[in-house]
Amino acid sequence: MGDIIACANQKGGVGKTTTVINLAAYLALAGRRVLVVDLDPQGNATSGLGFDRQSGASSIYPALVDPEFVRSVVQPTQIEGLWLIPSGQDLAGAEVELVNVPQRERKLSAALAKLRDSYDFIVLDCPPAVGLLTVNALTASDSVLVPIQCEYYALEGLGQLLATIDLVRDNLNPRLRLAGVLLTMYDSRTTLSSDVAAEVRRHLNGTVYETVVPRSVRLAEAPSYGRPIVRYSPESRGALAYAALADEVLRRHPASSASEPPAWAGA
Repeated sequence: MGDIIACANQKGGVGKTTTVINLAAYLALAGRRVLVVDLDPQGNATSGLGFDRQSGASSIYPALVDPEFVRSVVQPTQIEGLWLIPSGQDLAGAEVELVNVPQRERKLSAALAKLRDSYDFIVLDCPPAVGLLTVNALTASDSVLVPIQCEYYALEGLGQLLATIDLVRDNLNPRLRLAGVLLTMYDSRTTLSSDVAAEVRRHLNGTVYETVVPRSVRLAEAPSYGRPIVRYSPESRGALAYAALADEVLRRHPASSASEPPAWAGA
């Protein structure tokens, strides 16, 4: 049974979608079967993996209405072992349309229950808000990965997200746990980044990943080409960071770890 990881932070611009795309790509290259689910109506994970989010093609929305549709919306990507359930324009109205639907918080969970035995990891890209789509993601997940940018307001709003995780755990999903906090957009030239990183580690001792993702022009460019960083600039600092993150995630999920070395080892 695959691990379902929600990548969530209600603050925008923290590297959430970048993390989903590139972590998933490296996990797939490590020989895992990985599914990305784009739950953000903006569809950045969809376009970042080379799909046209304006095409009107399949999206996660029909599966939220009726879980029986979920297999029909899974799409293969350019990376072997990596699949995507895209976002689409119809997802924009899902928050409103699901409000009066019975068991509305469990729609995604019901859909993914039909898929999780087919994948080692299912990675969910959540919207930058704690709304119904994010609550669906947390209810469906085993754990939450929280990206935090190394900037002044890094911890702002984190308390609200952690409180939401606790509420979901207490009322909807008792297995939910914090997978870890990922420091992103680290700039080694500034004392601010190192100060923020130290503060986050002090406040969240034991839950912060060792890997730190640097601020990187290559990481910022890759989505415009519809490619994960491993297919755009595999020797860049950003690529090396996400390769290291994938290794760390696999160490924290030993049941999903293969005996063979990752495909990028020695590359």
